[in-house]
Amino acid sequence: ITDVFKFDDKYEENEQKYKTLSKEILGSDAETGDEEGSEGSGSEESDDEEEDEKKTDVTIIDKTETNLVALRRTIYLTINSSLDFEECAHKLMKMQLKPGQEIELCHMFLDCCAEQRTYEKFYGLLAQRFCNINRIYIGPFEEIFKDSYSTAHRLDTNRLRNVSKFFAHLLFTDSISWEVLECVKLNEEDTTSSSRIYIKILFQELAEYMGLKKLNDRLKDP
Repeated sequence: ITDVFKFDDKYEENEQKYKTLSKEILGSDAETGDEEGSEGSGSEESDDEEEDEKKTDVTIIDKTETNLVALRRTIYLTINSSLDFEECAHKLMKMQLKPGQEIELCHMFLDCCAEQRTYEKFYGLLAQRFCNINRIYIGPFEEIFKDSYSTAHRLDTNRLRNVSKFFAHLLFTDSISWEVLECVKLNEEDTTSSSRIYIKILFQELAEYMGLKKLNDRLKDP
């Protein structure tokens, strides 16, 4: 019977139990809900931050690569549109390279030279001009020489010949230091068939430029 009032002798005691039980149940649920909501919100915020970071990283990398490709394209087009090495050097000197981009210019000189069917002195003279105008280009060319010698096995015969003649020109004109030859160790263990061909062509060119006596004297010069 729901419409009949019945007096509860233990009303206060039962009411207190109800409040305590209600608080435990509702309070626990509320706290759990808050925690889950907080965790969910935190997780979403964390995911958003990670996505933003990833987007930012991708943008930076893409921008850097795009700038590098654009730089190499500009250098390539300038080289191929120039009548001689002096005009080419004049045009390239007007480019405002950022610090550290000098090595890209040096790489492009060698890459373009290596792609030719036969060695063209244009590239040796161009590299020589840059080394003479600004010593900042000497270091990159010396590093590229060491790298090209150590990876000579990756070059086909035509590229190997062009690269060797390119650096022979820089050595003969003292555009780079002869100390780079310290990486060359003439023994069977430290050479490959490709590196031996590299050295053979290099010294044949130097002998043609300098003559055997001068070359021999230069190699013995401490």
